[in-house]
Parts: sequence; structure tokens; C-alpha cells
Amino acid sequence: MNAPDRYERFVVPDGTKKISYERDTKIVNAGSFTVEREDHTIGNIVRMQLHRDPNVLFAGYKLPHPLQYKILVRVHTNSHSSPPQAYKQAIDDLDKELEYLKEAFEDEVKRAEAGNQHNQHQGY
Repeated sequence: MNAPDRYERFVVPDGTKKISYERDTKIVNAGSFTVEREDHTIGNIVRMQLHRDPNVLFAGYKLPHPLQYKILVRVHTNSHSSPPQAYKQAIDDLDKELEYLKEAFEDEVKRAEAGNQHNQHQGY
């Protein structure tokens, strides 16, 4: 079969950077990030987080080709920020949000387990 190996979709090859940035030479405060071995899941989450930043004028992403396992994230900011600053802030904010969700989930699991133990002692 001519299909590429599955691991090629996820494993970044040696010598390849996970994220690279290229400044736009025609538009001030604009540039593109290439994120290797990611798909619509990360592209859409990062794009939506960038839209929450009031300094971001435009944020979008695309997959160049179905057999190229990378996304291109395009960012255009106002003069109060730069694309790398906005991108880093978006990733940091997403990291905090995911940590909060993880903690809330773990707390709820503990609460449910405690309730189950209480019910078992009551004979339910």
C-alpha cells in the first residue's frame, strides 16, 4: 500500500522544528507559524484563542495538503503586539485553561468517589 506510516502523522522527524515562524514582508505585524504534526484540532483551538486577544486583527489556519502533516497559522496584530507575542500568550492562556479543567475534573472525580463510598456504607 502507498499510504504513509501512521506514526508519520504524530512524530516530528529529527532535525525538524515543531514550530517555526516566518514574518510577512508585505504586511506590518503579520506572520505565519508552521506547526509540524498537528491538525484541525490544534489549529482551531489556537485560532479561537488568538481571536480573544484584543491586539489580534486576524487569526486563521489552514492545512496545506492532507498528506502534509502540518498546519499554517496566520496572525496579524496591531502595533501594541507582535505575532510571536500574541501566539505565545495564546498558548500560555490555553495551558492555564487546560490546567484548570484538569483540576476541576479531578476534584469532581474525588467528589463522586467519596459519594460512592458513602452510599456503600449506607447499604445502597
